[in-house]
Amino acid sequence: MSVTLSNLLGVLRIGALFAVTAIAEITGCYLPWLVLRQGRPAWLWLPAFACLGVFAWLLSLHPWAAGRTYAAYGGVYIAVALGWLALVEGVAPTRWDLLGAGVALLGMAIIVVQPRGGA
Repeated sequence: MSVTLSNLLGVLRIGALFAVTAIAEITGCYLPWLVLRQGRPAWLWLPAFACLGVFAWLLSLHPWAAGRTYAAYGGVYIAVALGWLALVEGVAPTRWDLLGAGVALLGMAIIVVQPRGGA
Protein backbone atom coordinates (compact mmCIF):
# COMPACT_ATOMS: atom_id res chain seq x y z
CA MET A 1 0.00 0.00 0.00
CA SER A 2 1.44 3.35 -0.99
CA VAL A 3 1.29 6.42 1.20
CA THR A 4 -1.22 8.89 -0.24
CA LEU A 5 -2.34 12.34 0.79
CA SER A 6 -5.65 10.79 1.82
CA ASN A 7 -3.86 8.29 4.08
CA LEU A 8 -1.75 11.05 5.60
CA LEU A 9 -4.76 13.26 6.27
CA GLY A 10 -6.58 10.30 7.79
CA VAL A 11 -3.71 9.61 10.15
CA LEU A 12 -3.55 13.29 11.14
CA ARG A 13 -7.32 13.45 11.72
CA ILE A 14 -7.31 10.28 13.80
CA GLY A 15 -4.19 11.46 15.63
CA ALA A 16 -5.93 14.74 16.53
CA LEU A 17 -9.00 12.86 17.83
CA PHE A 18 -6.72 10.59 19.84
CA ALA A 19 -4.87 13.64 21.24
CA VAL A 20 -8.14 15.17 22.49
CA THR A 21 -9.07 11.76 23.89
CA ALA A 22 -5.74 11.55 25.73
CA ILE A 23 -6.18 15.00 27.24
CA ALA A 24 -9.60 13.94 28.56
CA GLU A 25 -8.16 10.74 30.04
CA ILE A 26 -5.10 12.38 31.56
CA THR A 27 -7.19 15.19 33.06
CA GLY A 28 -9.65 12.64 34.46
CA CYS A 29 -6.78 10.82 36.17
CA TYR A 30 -4.69 13.85 37.15
CA LEU A 31 -7.45 15.59 39.10
CA PRO A 32 -7.91 12.69 41.55
CA TRP A 33 -4.12 12.47 41.82
CA LEU A 34 -4.14 16.09 42.97
CA VAL A 35 -6.82 15.29 45.56
CA LEU A 36 -5.14 12.14 46.84
CA ARG A 37 -1.49 13.17 46.68
CA GLN A 38 -1.56 16.93 47.16
CA GLY A 39 -4.60 17.44 49.35
CA ARG A 40 -6.56 19.48 46.81
CA PRO A 41 -10.33 19.94 47.25
CA ALA A 42 -12.51 16.84 46.93
CA TRP A 43 -14.85 18.59 44.46
CA LEU A 44 -12.16 17.92 41.80
CA TRP A 45 -13.55 14.39 41.62
CA LEU A 46 -16.61 15.76 39.77
CA PRO A 47 -14.77 17.16 36.72
CA ALA A 48 -12.53 14.08 36.85
CA PHE A 49 -15.55 11.80 36.40
CA ALA A 50 -16.86 14.02 33.60
CA CYS A 51 -13.49 13.92 31.82
CA LEU A 52 -13.36 10.14 32.04
CA GLY A 53 -16.88 9.95 30.60
CA VAL A 54 -15.82 12.16 27.69
CA PHE A 55 -12.73 9.98 27.24
CA ALA A 56 -14.84 6.83 26.89
CA TRP A 57 -17.23 8.55 24.49
CA LEU A 58 -14.37 9.81 22.30
CA LEU A 59 -12.92 6.31 22.03
CA SER A 60 -16.32 5.08 20.81
CA LEU A 61 -16.16 7.42 17.78
CA HIS A 62 -13.66 5.20 15.95
CA PRO A 63 -14.93 2.67 13.41
CA TRP A 64 -12.56 -0.17 14.37
CA ALA A 65 -12.84 -2.95 16.89
CA ALA A 66 -12.23 -1.70 20.43
CA GLY A 67 -8.91 -3.54 20.84
CA ARG A 68 -7.48 -2.04 17.66
CA THR A 69 -8.66 1.42 18.69
CA TYR A 70 -7.02 1.05 22.11
CA ALA A 71 -3.78 -0.21 20.55
CA ALA A 72 -3.53 2.74 18.15
CA TYR A 73 -4.61 5.19 20.84
CA GLY A 74 -1.78 4.02 23.10
CA GLY A 75 0.84 5.55 20.82
CA VAL A 76 -0.78 8.96 20.89
CA TYR A 77 -1.41 8.71 24.63
CA ILE A 78 2.31 8.30 25.25
CA ALA A 79 3.16 11.42 23.24
CA VAL A 80 0.40 13.50 24.85
CA ALA A 81 1.40 12.33 28.34
CA LEU A 82 4.93 13.57 27.69
CA GLY A 83 3.52 16.90 26.51
CA TRP A 84 1.49 17.02 29.74
CA LEU A 85 4.67 16.29 31.69
CA ALA A 86 6.31 19.35 30.13
CA LEU A 87 3.38 21.78 30.01
CA VAL A 88 1.48 20.98 33.21
CA GLU A 89 4.10 19.47 35.49
CA GLY A 90 7.05 21.54 34.25
CA VAL A 91 9.34 18.55 33.72
CA ALA A 92 11.24 18.43 30.43
CA PRO A 93 11.02 15.07 28.64
CA THR A 94 14.38 13.43 27.98
CA ARG A 95 15.58 12.50 24.53
CA TRP A 96 14.75 8.90 25.48
CA ASP A 97 11.18 9.95 26.28
CA LEU A 98 10.93 11.64 22.89
CA LEU A 99 12.44 8.67 21.06
CA GLY A 100 9.98 6.34 22.78
CA ALA A 101 7.08 8.60 21.86
CA GLY A 102 8.27 8.64 18.24
CA VAL A 103 8.35 4.85 18.12
CA ALA A 104 4.89 4.68 19.69
CA LEU A 105 3.50 7.18 17.16
CA LEU A 106 5.01 5.15 14.32
CA GLY A 107 3.21 2.11 15.71
CA MET A 108 -0.06 4.04 15.81
CA ALA A 109 0.39 5.15 12.20
CA ILE A 110 1.06 1.58 11.06
CA ILE A 111 -2.11 0.36 12.77
CA VAL A 112 -4.20 3.21 11.34
CA VAL A 113 -3.10 2.88 7.69
CA GLN A 114 -3.16 -0.91 7.45
CA PRO A 115 -5.19 -2.40 4.60
CA ARG A 116 -8.79 -2.95 5.70
CA GLY A 117 -9.48 -6.21 3.87
CA GLY A 118 -10.18 -9.37 5.84
CA ALA A 119 -10.49 -9.21 9.61
